Amino acid sequence: MQPQEWARALAQYRVPDTKRSAFELAVTLLPLLALWAAAWFTLSISVWGAILLAVLNAAFLVRIFIIMHDCGHGSFFRNRSACTWTGRVLGVLTLTPYDVWRQSHAIHHSSTGNLDRRGMGDIPTLTVEEYRKRKWYGRAAYRVIRNPIFLFGIVPVYTFFLQNRLPVGFMRSGWLYWASAMGTNAAVAGLLALAYWAGGLDVLVFVFLPTMIVASSIGIWLFYIQHQFEHTTWDREEGWNLQEAAFFGSSHYALPGILRWFSANIGVHHVHHLASRIPFYRLNEVLRDHSELEGCQRITLYESLHCARLHLWHEEGRRLLTFSEALSSAGSKQLSVQSGTH
Repeated sequence: MQPQEWARALAQYRVPDTKRSAFELAVTLLPLLALWAAAWFTLSISVWGAILLAVLNAAFLVRIFIIMHDCGHGSFFRNRSACTWTGRVLGVLTLTPYDVWRQSHAIHHSSTGNLDRRGMGDIPTLTVEEYRKRKWYGRAAYRVIRNPIFLFGIVPVYTFFLQNRLPVGFMRSGWLYWASAMGTNAAVAGLLALAYWAGGLDVLVFVFLPTMIVASSIGIWLFYIQHQFEHTTWDREEGWNLQEAAFFGSSHYALPGILRWFSANIGVHHVHHLASRIPFYRLNEVLRDHSELEGCQRITLYESLHCARLHLWHEEGRRLLTFSEALSSAGSKQLSVQSGTH
């Protein structure tokens, strides 16, 4: 089936189960809070033990973020207001102003794979030609940005600790985004002040920070791998189609069972982008009932490691390339005659 036909066929999975949603929230939030408390208590016995618990807790925080993500799509509860307020509360735990993020993410969904609408809610990606036309310092800057150490080490900290504090991209878009950012900041500051008052600086340094840093790095990696794979798709405005870009430009990150649980099926991203109102816990139903979707844009955990080396989009060859592939004149000529089709 074509993406447009799949979108219609998958509409039946859009209805959330309120009891199931409440259960999924409980089995994520309660262990998160319990592990935070355990790490706090362990500080008096072993700093390294506390750090280990905090790092393990990052997995639950990633899952909290993805539940917030479902709230942003209005797919977690049937009641829109319940989604909104649940998302706002979870946004405090993930250091994310919910209303700002929801708008940014909506732009991502509406422009994914469009070369003429890059820049909001996506990973910076240049075409081979754009990279070649840059001055040496522009190319150097892009190499830094796409370096895995920068992308998965510095960018997560910047995004969640600094960028999320001010809705700079929505300066003129209304009071809601400022209220969201400032309200989230105030709530986060209050919780951190309470933790400092009750447990001192060690609680923030050895419990709060490790959880947040590891969770944010995992989150950026998941977002990266969902769209930055070799045979993804990018098109100029005149040849771009939303549903085709959503389906073919999103991967199926086939993770082992335990990682699939902690990542709340976000790896089934080709289905999610095509039908974003499907609750995460129903995505397994989709794959069960439509086995042909299992192999579409499928990437294993091992295969995904190669994707960190892909940096430039080759428009003629329709592939993401490594820097060495892109700058090889012979390779570029060969790729230019390989027209990738979906």
